[in-house]
Amino acid sequence: MTDSTKQLIAIEPINEEAAAQARQHIDQLTKPLGSLGRLETLAVELAAMTGMAFPAVTPPGVIVFAADHGVATEGVSAYPQEVTAQMLLNLTRGGAGINVFARQIGALQKFVDVGVAVEIDAPGITKKRIKAASGNILREAAMTREEAESAIQIGMDTALEIVEEGAKVLIVGEVGIGNTTASSAILSALTGADPDEIVGRGTGLTDEGWQRKKAVVREALALHRPDADDPIDVLAKVGGMEIGAMAGAILGAASRRVPILLDGFIATVAALLAVRLQPEAADYLIGGHRSQEPGHAFVLKTLGKEPLLDLNLRLGEGSGAALAFPIVEAAARMVSEMATFASAGVSDR
Repeated sequence: MTDSTKQLIAIEPINEEAAAQARQHIDQLTKPLGSLGRLETLAVELAAMTGMAFPAVTPPGVIVFAADHGVATEGVSAYPQEVTAQMLLNLTRGGAGINVFARQIGALQKFVDVGVAVEIDAPGITKKRIKAASGNILREAAMTREEAESAIQIGMDTALEIVEEGAKVLIVGEVGIGNTTASSAILSALTGADPDEIVGRGTGLTDEGWQRKKAVVREALALHRPDADDPIDVLAKVGGMEIGAMAGAILGAASRRVPILLDGFIATVAALLAVRLQPEAADYLIGGHRSQEPGHAFVLKTLGKEPLLDLNLRLGEGSGAALAFPIVEAAARMVSEMATFASAGVSDR
């Protein structure tokens, strides 16, 4: 990695003192001890991440990174590659699922082109293009090592920008036809998981397409032999530019003590990549939801994260995390707004 990348991924340990203060305060709130269950645990985790006993989580920030994948030509998606550019344009017009949910939670939003095959000029698109689509991992590496480093750096820089704009929690999402294939390859390379165990149907493949997708992942790994001990090598050989950018954004947010609320399979694989680059990042992750992709449950377990929701989602874009955000906000509001026994004049025993 470059020197600048190494510098930006310095992440402080979580603040145990703030966590203890939050726990002590929560135990004084007007309720039986532990009666708000996981909401209490989540509030303590937020305190540890932010370093504030009374954590602030609004507004959240949503960054959607878009890029294309050469492997899309291998029939691994139910949709053609041009959908990536079309969906990016839809995002800028506010018509995508994540737009709806981001408006609902009052989120700051950024849409970043890091490598869409067809360049689009439209208001609202931040252009940080590395190249027009990654290589077809069945035939060649997805990108060079330098391009992989650039993707991570772009993600870091973008996360720092949205944090400077006021984001208190980060949600990262993606648009990119073929990216569940790349994510599956990354997950298999990093963990040794068998593609049969983790490769899902993505956008809705037929049985034949699903088997083809598994074979593509297996063949790509055999061709490139990515080094599990070198996350940049894995990203460069079988990954995608938007996946690298999401990993970088996670590192950037964690370096500023901003919690990251995870979306689905692709975003959570990006989180695993970030954790393999900088293990301290794991303490700043919150599992947003569990998707229908079989690999998502696997990678959540690998990260040791139990998701807040399970709604059978498989959209991506950051949508599931945005839906989970009100729970995060409720945990923070509980700490700051709920009365204590003493302040309410209620007997605690």
